[in-house]
Amino acid sequence: MTLYRYKLLVPMLLGYMLTGCASVENNKRDPLESMNRAVFAFNEKFDAYVMKPVAKGYRAVTPDPLEMIIGNVFSNFGDVVITANALLQLKFDTAAASATRVVINTTFGMLGIVDLASDISAVSDINISKRNEDFGQTLGRYGIDPGPYLVLPLLGPSTIRDAVGIGVDSTFFHPIWSIYPNFDFLTVRLPASVGWSVDTRAQMLDTDKTLEEAALDKYEFVRDAYLQRRRNLVYDGNPPPEDEGLEINENNESKDNENEDEGKKDNKVTK
Repeated sequence: MTLYRYKLLVPMLLGYMLTGCASVENNKRDPLESMNRAVFAFNEKFDAYVMKPVAKGYRAVTPDPLEMIIGNVFSNFGDVVITANALLQLKFDTAAASATRVVINTTFGMLGIVDLASDISAVSDINISKRNEDFGQTLGRYGIDPGPYLVLPLLGPSTIRDAVGIGVDSTFFHPIWSIYPNFDFLTVRLPASVGWSVDTRAQMLDTDKTLEEAALDKYEFVRDAYLQRRRNLVYDGNPPPEDEGLEINENNESKDNENEDEGKKDNKVTK
């Protein structure tokens, strides 16, 4: 399992364990299930033989303070992406908070080495805590359907909409890849991307056992958790019921049937 998406899934996975939610059979969001399962199996093997051993080695040789610094720097890059997407969604409070985080952590926090913004938010009434916005959420905000569930090689769970979002964020918003185009690929961009992936995977090592024991079918569990979490993010934690329209139609049909039955009874009595 991968990296960035792996990190985002953990809260939803734990929530599923507590609530006992079961995956829906023949999920209409997953028409590409056969292909997705094959890619999922490849990602699992790549993680088991490459990413997980590398992450364990990274954690073993990296002092905890240095590991925290590396994570803070990458988090600061992410705040730039969050700011851009918050502006696109007209969430000006989120954009202001994320932009403030970037300014504080880049200047007083020495390019993000120290996460001063989170410390300020924790000890004061100023809410500049970490947000979560990306271009996939931006598309969802404007009514773009997520489309079929899609497992991406190395990148993990996604949808057609979120795959487009990943491309847009990395091409136009992420500092390493877009804002400063003169960064050399082999000496800066590629090492930075690999380092970010390894650091993210290392942070997830403690959750591996929980994920393995979460469900009999790991693929379905990850898929359902991912889709639910992304839906919650698009609607800022308050999504409308997916089957709301279906329930209304069913209720209307039931009322119509009841009215027809009553009409038939009245006709019989009249006769």
